[in-house]
Amino acid sequence: MSDAAVLAVDIGGTKTAAALIGRTGEILASASAPTPAQAGPEAIVDGVLDLAARVAAHGPMPSAAGIGTAGVVDVVRGRIISSTDSLARWAGTPVRELVADGLAARLGVRLPVHVQNDVDAHANGELRYGAARGADSALVIAVGTGIGGGVVIDGAVRRGAHHVAGEIAHVPTPGAEHLRCPCGRPGHLEAIGSGVGLYRHYAWLGGTAATDGRGVAALAQAGDQLAARAVHDSAAAIARGIVAAVTVLDPAVVVVTGSVAAAGPLWWTALRETFAAEAIDVLQSVPLVAGELGGDAALLGSAASAWDLVRSGPDSGTDSARGADGTDNARDADDRVPAPRTPDTEGDAR
Repeated sequence: MSDAAVLAVDIGGTKTAAALIGRTGEILASASAPTPAQAGPEAIVDGVLDLAARVAAHGPMPSAAGIGTAGVVDVVRGRIISSTDSLARWAGTPVRELVADGLAARLGVRLPVHVQNDVDAHANGELRYGAARGADSALVIAVGTGIGGGVVIDGAVRRGAHHVAGEIAHVPTPGAEHLRCPCGRPGHLEAIGSGVGLYRHYAWLGGTAATDGRGVAALAQAGDQLAARAVHDSAAAIARGIVAAVTVLDPAVVVVTGSVAAAGPLWWTALRETFAAEAIDVLQSVPLVAGELGGDAALLGSAASAWDLVRSGPDSGTDSARGADGTDNARDADDRVPAPRTPDTEGDAR
């Protein structure tokens, strides 16, 4: 084991990725594989361990591990609190314990392990190495197959009392009443703002020429008026959700990322115009910027949290009463992780 690298893992509903990452965010080795999402926790963790062994064979032995995963995560205990059906029976899984035990068996060394929600990891990546670098506060929104959000306050990602701070996906949203959210309730932001929601809204409007959100975006860019309306409505809904969150949080910057955020200028124009139309005057100057890290954001954010464990000492991340900063914070679900300024989704909903 050395201090040259940490292991970072991003567990999504369709793909799991792992990488060895150096202190300044350089990716030394990486690998990915389909997530055995419906096979249950044991298969998912085995997939993580397989990838970890693959990348560890091509670089220095990692000194800690950081994991970003779909689902609501108790960061202090490294356990999944709740999850959608995208990962079968994932709720209740003691991810930190299982991964730490598995890595000890596979690599011959017991590593401290930090576990967090994948969008929080994404936010941490953009904070440490990307578009929110240097910001004391930020809102990071990932718009992809689902929608997720991360909240940065005082230079650290905050989880909230129930581990769901930034869960903008489930904000009731005007214009989405005709669509049902994956959580089962009608009219939430994810029902219209996600890639799936964009397609379902297009179909509700009468569109038949596309089969998914990416296809709707392509039609809109080619001049299809119905597709353009669907893209506008979807992006405008995201903007209204951002306005609501910005009004509560007053962040220095809003970072918008994910596959839907790559839909093109029509999407961004609708987002920015709606934000400008509905945000109060004092918030008009809050910048809406695109994420810089793409698909590596969650890996880099998980790595940053793992490096925090390395700095905190050998017992950090393994004691259920300790958070990523090594302090006794079992009663503090905020998980106050220090965010040193180093040079730094699927967008899965929780």
